[in-house]
Amino acid sequence: MPAGRRVPSVEGMTDTSSTRTRTALVTGASRGLGLALARALAAAGWSLVLTARGAADLERAAAELGATAIPGDVADPAHVRRLADAAPTLDLLVNNASDLGPTPLPRLADYPLEAFGALLATNVTAPLALVQATLPALRAARGAIVNVTSDAATGAYEGWGGYGASKAALEQLSNVLAAEEPDVRVWWVDPGEMNTRMLADAVGAEEAAGATDPAKVAAALYDLVSARPAGGRVSLQ
Repeated sequence: MPAGRRVPSVEGMTDTSSTRTRTALVTGASRGLGLALARALAAAGWSLVLTARGAADLERAAAELGATAIPGDVADPAHVRRLADAAPTLDLLVNNASDLGPTPLPRLADYPLEAFGALLATNVTAPLALVQATLPALRAARGAIVNVTSDAATGAYEGWGGYGASKAALEQLSNVLAAEEPDVRVWWVDPGEMNTRMLADAVGAEEAAGATDPAKVAAALYDLVSARPAGGRVSLQ
């Protein structure tokens, strides 16, 4: 997919958080961007609650980072409640967990509606459920929310209609949330193409290998979180 807008400059902005240990809840944290961001946050002294569906990979990541691992599916309401209960004090929620949908990527004319419903449950409903469950803690801390989206939310890429529609919905959800929650920073972030398993599933391992290292994207995302600019859409491409 073609490159989009670049992240706006945040030079000169400062982190307004207190000196206490900050806590972040990161979904989809067992690999890719979620794991890379968790590493950046841990290196800066953040306390972490991590979740992903793959328990073994998640436990390894948590052991590496000294984090709390709570494996499970973010589309499960009981799991959402467990995550919120594990972070009664929360400074940052990162909704990174995402589903690609059926592969090979189907055209909309042939998209299985049951699969589309499941995609929306993971990519839209689950992030909103986590926001609702953690907002009291985020409001109290004047914290922040990062919703990871995609340029597929705005571009007409053949085969990406289901995934793109889910990310477009997440972007508008984020847009309204930013207006409704003035005490919480809300950023919806397009990370660009990254060399991840999800991209490899979509376009093939060879093409995905030429995409950006998630660690580089995570560094830019960490800078965004640290600088705390006004909420809005950010492209890291």
